[in-house]
Amino acid sequence: MHQQKRQPELVEGNLPVFVFPTELIFYADDQSTHKQVLTLYNPYEFALKFKVLCTTPNKYVVADAAGAVKPQCCVDIVIRHRDVQSCHYGVKDKFRLQVSEQSQRKALGRKEVVAILLPSAKEQQKEEEEKRIKEHLTESLFFEQSFQPGKNRAVSSGPSLLAVFLGVVCIAALMLPTLGDVESLAPLYLHLSVNQKLVAAYILGLITMAILRT
Repeated sequence: MHQQKRQPELVEGNLPVFVFPTELIFYADDQSTHKQVLTLYNPYEFALKFKVLCTTPNKYVVADAAGAVKPQCCVDIVIRHRDVQSCHYGVKDKFRLQVSEQSQRKALGRKEVVAILLPSAKEQQKEEEEKRIKEHLTESLFFEQSFQPGKNRAVSSGPSLLAVFLGVVCIAALMLPTLGDVESLAPLYLHLSVNQKLVAAYILGLITMAILRT
């Protein structure tokens, strides 16, 4: 009875939705990336219905585009790119995951996931390396100018190293195999339970919101 009294307090569209990853990158020259897996987490004490929508449904095949997630459980959603062509390189498509309670039709929460097709993983790695080098040079120049004698400059506050470290740890935890996954080659002590991954997803969401506010 207590749970039934709390359910009407849920406001349409305001329920946080936990999905990992938040971006899907397909590489044309790597067929293993043409199939991606989205994991939807349900940390709540009530079951959720979900539905997957897409801005360009003709380019993708979504296995189990609608279904349900039990309380404090997760579900994997397989997405395949079926239209790998050069004309689609760099085009950003969007998937929207809508969740609702089993007994209601209104969407309690939504989460958008960006999907993009790139020509080559090697080219992407090269661009990321060049970007990191430019950022490193920019930071070095900034600190040299900031700490020159006789000049006092206010350094804008950013995310703390602890927050970044915790975020990396949570992402790594979500990428580890789930307990009971017999196909994984990772050692048994690296297998995490569903509840542990739910906690990691929840902490990652809090860290992301904190970083965005800084």
